[in-house]
Amino acid sequence: MADTTHLTTSEAETRDLARTLAASLAAGDIVLLHGDLGAGKTVFVKGLAEGLGLTAAEVTSPTFTLVHEYAGGRLPLVHLDLYRLERTELDDVGLDPDVAARGAVVVEWAERLVHVPPGSLVVDIRDAGDDRREIRVRRRAPHGGGRHGP
Repeated sequence: MADTTHLTTSEAETRDLARTLAASLAAGDIVLLHGDLGAGKTVFVKGLAEGLGLTAAEVTSPTFTLVHEYAGGRLPLVHLDLYRLERTELDDVGLDPDVAARGAVVVEWAERLVHVPPGSLVVDIRDAGDDRREIRVRRRAPHGGGRHGP
């Protein structure tokens, strides 16, 4: 995936962008979300859920439980929020490796990861004022042709 930058002008457009991105996700993919508090990371996750055929209304920020799993769509979606943690590894937050390998994993506050999994899709969300968001999407680290799990 090429490095692309998008400007959205509403929450609905941010969700639409994520919905489009979800169509390219495969089992074992990891999406790392970066952005300040209130930037729109959870809104982006709702769009990913919709794009995977899941119910966006069920998606909430898992700040206090760390991990939420959503099933019933094209792929399961595993949603992690690392806001309350200082530095961590994916293996240390209760992520079920079998579920992660069968679905897509999305991590809010991914800058708190000690190591970035190879081949991760990185999404930087920046508040550009009003309801506008600048969203940069890029593939991180070498991607050797296959998909990578956590």
